[in-house]
Amino acid sequence: MKTRFSNKLFFALTFGVFLACAFSINALAADTIKLGVAGVHTGDLASYGIPSVRAAGLVIKEVNAKGGILGRKIELLVEDDACKPEIATNTATKLISMHVNVVVGHICSGATKASLGIYKTGNVIVISPSATNPELTKSGRYPNFFRTIAPDDAQARLEVNFAINVLKVKKIAVLHDKGDYGKGLAEYAKKFVEQSKKARVVLYEGVSPGAVDYSAVVQKIKRSQADAIIFGGYHPEASSVVIQMRKKNMNTYFISDDGVKDDTFIKVAGKYAEGVYATGPKDVSKNPLAIAAIEAHKKTYGSAPGAFFLNAYAATQALLNAMQKAGSTNYMAIGKALRTYDVNTPLGKIRFDKLGDAIGVGFSMYQVRRGVYTEVK
Repeated sequence: MKTRFSNKLFFALTFGVFLACAFSINALAADTIKLGVAGVHTGDLASYGIPSVRAAGLVIKEVNAKGGILGRKIELLVEDDACKPEIATNTATKLISMHVNVVVGHICSGATKASLGIYKTGNVIVISPSATNPELTKSGRYPNFFRTIAPDDAQARLEVNFAINVLKVKKIAVLHDKGDYGKGLAEYAKKFVEQSKKARVVLYEGVSPGAVDYSAVVQKIKRSQADAIIFGGYHPEASSVVIQMRKKNMNTYFISDDGVKDDTFIKVAGKYAEGVYATGPKDVSKNPLAIAAIEAHKKTYGSAPGAFFLNAYAATQALLNAMQKAGSTNYMAIGKALRTYDVNTPLGKIRFDKLGDAIGVGFSMYQVRRGVYTEVK
């Protein structure tokens, strides 16, 4: 009796352990890969961040429909940083606490810079679709950082070359919004103008973000007799400066960056946006993958996507491809795969150099014509 009971107990315990193991295996198989999207999703600059959330969501939906990767589905975790460095640190900390595997973000360079150390400590790879400050990669401090957009020095050089060689200007006013992104771009623009020997900087000025009245700086531009303005920053300040300039009948060329190459700038500036130049990611509208991604957005959201949508789409694809190629969600393995393997994206076939910059992406010049940004050939 004792023996039979022991045997029954043995089999019961063995079966219980089997069930527990089976449950653990099933739970592990059901575990998701967590992909975070961090950026500005509210406020005046939300038009820059929301397209990235939608891009990541569309890619994940497609991948999950095919079974996910590594036998696991992808889970989307979205956090808002309001484009503010002090909030971005909290955003990064929260995503780390949620055991995020990889992150698409952040959007603004200042917010990105503030958060990267936190992700580095947490062994999390980050790919930004829009943070263009050159030092984010050139400093070598953040081996966990990658981006699917060219840095500001390339953007500033294009703006300066265009102003001098195409528009034939001799006197340039360089303005910025005092932020990491805008000021960084402006410093490169100033440097490249001075190196050119073909033009000179007649005004270098920072403007206060969110100010109601920019008449003082507009007056300084007028007194400087600048032929063109190169502006580093975002659309709220750019639209205000342009509106006040045009209302004073100032026809000075206005050349800006991908922070202004957004339909929101046109909506805010209205008729005064006409003729404004801005650099932005290269036109890939003929790329079949870009066409498909844009159509997917239109079908899902009923509208064309906004700024950095394709860059975020490519960033999400690159992260998932790297995990698939690495056969792992390990931090070091993902980083190595990103630098080793090509991935086909709406931006073209890309991979990343040793600094984390995408090979094969760049900028084009655009101009507002009849209320639409059109690439300048």
